[in-house]
Amino acid sequence: MRIALFVTCVNDLVYPATGRAVVRVLERLGHTVEFPVEQSCCGQMHANSGYRAEALPLVRGFVDTFGRYDAVVAPSGSCVAMVRESYPRLAGPDPGLAAAVADLTPRVYELSELLVDVLGVTDVGAAFPHRVTYHPTCHGLRMLRLHDRPLRLLRAVRGLDLVALAGAEECCGFGGTFAVKNADVSAAMLADKCAAVCDTGAAYVAAADNSCLAHIGGGLSRRDGTGPGGPRAIHYAEILASTGERP
Repeated sequence: MRIALFVTCVNDLVYPATGRAVVRVLERLGHTVEFPVEQSCCGQMHANSGYRAEALPLVRGFVDTFGRYDAVVAPSGSCVAMVRESYPRLAGPDPGLAAAVADLTPRVYELSELLVDVLGVTDVGAAFPHRVTYHPTCHGLRMLRLHDRPLRLLRAVRGLDLVALAGAEECCGFGGTFAVKNADVSAAMLADKCAAVCDTGAAYVAAADNSCLAHIGGGLSRRDGTGPGGPRAIHYAEILASTGERP
């Protein structure tokens, strides 16, 4: 397959190791991954804030950049949900763009979808000898309906002790601009999520979105009594790319 990596803004700017992890996993499985340098933002921030007209050039840019690939993979449930769920509505008034979006969006996958559904793989040859809990982020849970795909991948990782997270399906409180516009509510939701993570005794909390992990990781780092030895936030792609070393 000709696979393109859509790294997304937050990973490109803050968490590049996650993008590299996706490439390592897919190359280990024998695939070649290309990185189109002309890629840009998917437009989620614009569209979610009401700037639909400003998001449209980014929709066109995404289609122009990724339309030639057999599959497009992103380590972000929220950005994939933006492409698959919001692009058809944004492109609707433009028949040509709408047709191009309809052709491309079925080939845009969150990492676990590509691995499990398309490539038929759950064991990617990873090893990660640590206790891990998993937080299913809202876009992956409610829009992409990833269900247990990430968990199936994590259960196949050698040495990994996967422990259940109480209230796993509850939002962490990030929600993009929600955390800014509703800071007190967001902080209360974050406190509940961090407490649940700490109660697992896990060394790591994994998820499919680094934006949510930044929120959770920041809360864990400031939580009284957690200290430097407390749980660390990690994208599950980095666990799948691991061969046993501590990240």
